[in-house]
Amino acid sequence: MKQISKKIRNTLFRAMVSMLLIFGLLSGAATASDNISPEADAVLKAMSDFIGQAKAFSADADIDFEVVSQSGQKFQLSSSGTILMNRPSNFYITRKGMFADMAFIYDGSTLTLHGKGINAYAQLNVHGNTDDAILAYEMETGVPAPGADLLLNNAYEIMSSDVLEGMYIGKAVVGGYTCHHLAFREAETDWQLWVRDGNMPLPMKYVITTKWHTAAPQYEIRFRNWDTNPSISPEQFKFTPPSDAVKLEKIVLSDTGELLSEKEGN
Repeated sequence: MKQISKKIRNTLFRAMVSMLLIFGLLSGAATASDNISPEADAVLKAMSDFIGQAKAFSADADIDFEVVSQSGQKFQLSSSGTILMNRPSNFYITRKGMFADMAFIYDGSTLTLHGKGINAYAQLNVHGNTDDAILAYEMETGVPAPGADLLLNNAYEIMSSDVLEGMYIGKAVVGGYTCHHLAFREAETDWQLWVRDGNMPLPMKYVITTKWHTAAPQYEIRFRNWDTNPSISPEQFKFTPPSDAVKLEKIVLSDTGELLSEKEGN
């Protein structure tokens, strides 16, 4: 009797697979968009298109970065920052907190990291656009720039590329704005995104969870004071080092993202 039941299950399984193939549901490997619900996909793409097409924009941000001690205690390190983007090839980004007081300046040919806390700076020659400068920073340091993927010319392509599952959660209020809440799963991380509802689909909150590390630390950034028509001067993207600042030969970052002096980096 068990053998007959097994044969029936196998027959039904083969019939089901055949039907799925006929209707194209098992036609090949799933693409990123196949793994994302239509609602979440539409919102993510709308945000990417809006940001990508904006020639210039600015925003303030509050950032929380969690670290876990050897005893398992979780600490949340808070900082604030500013973003000024002027495409195709300029940006000025700052971050200031307990362990970091940094400025990232790109003028179209040179990317400067200015560690104000240690009165030192390092530079990379990068000829290209703002995407090229962000990529050069990540390749040089070996450290991804959390939140920077939202600023890319085609954020949708980058952010959706490794998604295993994406879903639309519903509407929530962030910073006084009604937002679409999206949730995504990848192999190493989960991330959530809150995108403003309406004709200005701007990111308002972004949370990345490193799920396989002890206590699943999170990185969270909340945006505020968005301006898609900021007043810009070319002088804002020119870096003039302080007279007593030290120029570093290489870029070495601490665990909290602060630029280290050559003595500290050795």
